[in-house]
Amino acid sequence: MSKRNAILASATRLFSRNGFQGTGMAELSTITGAATGTIFHHFKNKEDLFLQVLNDVKESILDQFDRHQQTRRDQKGIERVEGVIAFYLNLAGTMEDQFLILHRHYPYQMAKTNPVCRSHLESIYTCLLDIFEEGIQKGMQDGSVAVEAPRQTAMVLFAMVDGIVRLNTYRVYDAGTLYDSLMVACRRLLKGGR
Repeated sequence: MSKRNAILASATRLFSRNGFQGTGMAELSTITGAATGTIFHHFKNKEDLFLQVLNDVKESILDQFDRHQQTRRDQKGIERVEGVIAFYLNLAGTMEDQFLILHRHYPYQMAKTNPVCRSHLESIYTCLLDIFEEGIQKGMQDGSVAVEAPRQTAMVLFAMVDGIVRLNTYRVYDAGTLYDSLMVACRRLLKGGR
């Protein structure tokens, strides 16, 4: 692993656990064994480092979903949506540091003034909503989904699923114990309340 990638991997862990404000360059230097000057050789400042970490989070999540979607082309719409829900829950468990970064307040605070940060966040959430909506629209075509507003339904579904992921991320509640209830609620929403 290159020094730059080692710095990014360690920074991801630190930002996820300590937040932006609580992550110090001296601690990052100690963990990676890279001198502070080396870190600043690769990244202009701590904000630049954070933006690169966020970009890597974006790329990783989008890459994982792209791979997942490639294997689901022949399913009915409702099955695709259910598969996306299950995959998102699983992905949040396997990419815990990345999801902790996404679920912290700081990226959204930074996005108010930093267009690069805003673009990374918008890319992640737009892609996820598009994937949910694509399954809903397919279900509307094949009759497995009965809703009138696919984008709004995708937003409601995503908010439910992401809310459960956040409960799990912060160790408030085990998402696995809510899985069956979540799927029943999602099916009911997708079937138009039936």
